Amino acid sequence: MNILVTGAAGYIGSIVTEELIKEGHTVIAVDNLEQGHLEAIPHGVNFIQADIGDCKRIEEIFSNHCVEAVMHFAADALVGESMTDPHKYFHSNVIKGITLLEAIRKFRIDKIVFSSSCSVYGVPDVMPITENTLTRPANPYGESKLIFEKILQWYRVAYGIEYIALRYFNAAGASEKYGEHHDPETHLIPNIMKVALRQHENIEVFGTDYPTKDGSCIRDYIHVIDIARAHILALGHLQNGNASVIYNLGNGKGYSVFEVIEAVKNVTGKNISVMNKPRRAGDPPILIADSTLVQRELGWSPVYSELELIIESAWRWYKTHMNGYAR
Repeated sequence: MNILVTGAAGYIGSIVTEELIKEGHTVIAVDNLEQGHLEAIPHGVNFIQADIGDCKRIEEIFSNHCVEAVMHFAADALVGESMTDPHKYFHSNVIKGITLLEAIRKFRIDKIVFSSSCSVYGVPDVMPITENTLTRPANPYGESKLIFEKILQWYRVAYGIEYIALRYFNAAGASEKYGEHHDPETHLIPNIMKVALRQHENIEVFGTDYPTKDGSCIRDYIHVIDIARAHILALGHLQNGNASVIYNLGNGKGYSVFEVIEAVKNVTGKNISVMNKPRRAGDPPILIADSTLVQRELGWSPVYSELELIIESAWRWYKTHMNGYAR
């Protein structure tokens, strides 16, 4: 298929693009490069620098390419920043998303796979989290993802655009060529890697008094290649004429911050200095996915189910990309 991928120069978008090419699909890769990296676009892919909020430019892209489906990753995704600048997040993740949907509607494309987030659940009362868990986002980022899911539901009813929204938990790891590079970097594993590479003095642990086995937060880590595989299966599901649905993506295993630090120590052989700090507002103590539905309906299961396998892939990439994509 000819697939338009938004946010294709970002962490997840680039690796999904890589996997789509391996599967024989043709990708039209779109990114405004505000957060993405040109070096993350696989060689030979048709890359177009454009913002999905630019109606004229996006319609021009659809007009010039025979797009059969869309995978939508383009988004602002810093939870903390969303708390201080909600306008940015509703504008980028909702208003620009509607601009994209209007182009999809105008050019009669009826399939979209949406990159959603477990942030839509907020602070759940029960673990593990199923797709039926109450959605009550604790920050504008999660709210923006949930709003766009609801918009997709109504566009399906009114315009017949079928979608799959994938709510993934903590994306981590790397492929052989592409990895994680954000500025600023807020994710745990890349920041521990920077300590292992002696680029940072220590890793900050926010909260050591949670009601967990060692007092630190527990999260469900999922390899980015497993996420990419789920997107390809989701596309096939839509292509086979199946109805729209929302799926959780996670390993179903929870690891504490201190367990992740120990795993990085084991993989890298490096000492990791830790600085304990107070809790951050809005951090849930535990987030673990129940991915039974996606396993049953799409036949998806994580290949990289062990934390150390995820960390090993990230470490291999960081050793050859010590500054990420920065030159």
